[in-house]
Amino acid sequence: MRIIGGAFGSRRLKTPAGPDTRPTMDATRESLFNILGAQTQGARVLDLFAGSGALGLEALSRGAASAVFVDASPAAVKAVTQNIASLAVQSQCQVLHMSWNPALGRLRRAGVPFDLVFLDPPYDLAASPVLAALAQPGVLAENATVLLERDKRTPPDFPPELSCVRTKAYGDTRVDFLTYQGGQHGHSDLPGQL
Repeated sequence: MRIIGGAFGSRRLKTPAGPDTRPTMDATRESLFNILGAQTQGARVLDLFAGSGALGLEALSRGAASAVFVDASPAAVKAVTQNIASLAVQSQCQVLHMSWNPALGRLRRAGVPFDLVFLDPPYDLAASPVLAALAQPGVLAENATVLLERDKRTPPDFPPELSCVRTKAYGDTRVDFLTYQGGQHGHSDLPGQL
């Protein structure tokens, strides 16, 4: 697995060992970032269920200001930490080794909302509760973009604050592009202490 474009284009990434991680394929990531275009510039990024951190690191490579990586798996946290170090972007990154729900509570209390969220939960985890928690005030900036990667057989319920503006098919995978309305304004170039 490698970074596709931007400052770190072609740099290789470590992936977590074990069967629990499902990396987003290089071609899929390239397509997603082509669709996002300039939305990554200066963005505060949240990579939830981060795995190797490939999505958040790709965003940093393409001009994002900062990224927070969340994963409950020790193997994933080890891989993303190694990837951050290999790219020398520690000052722009934070890694939270915890499950999604306490992590979102902690991020909400930090009060620095995200502009771009990558959400790639395990296919056996219902995405609807995660989306509902993301839509609570304090996590997302106004007009934030959320990308949900999911199995085509399990469309989630979207909370009213998140509008699905596009769905892209990649084999058995679907990626929903969601826009957030109803958040707080504000932008910071560096993550606050969590």
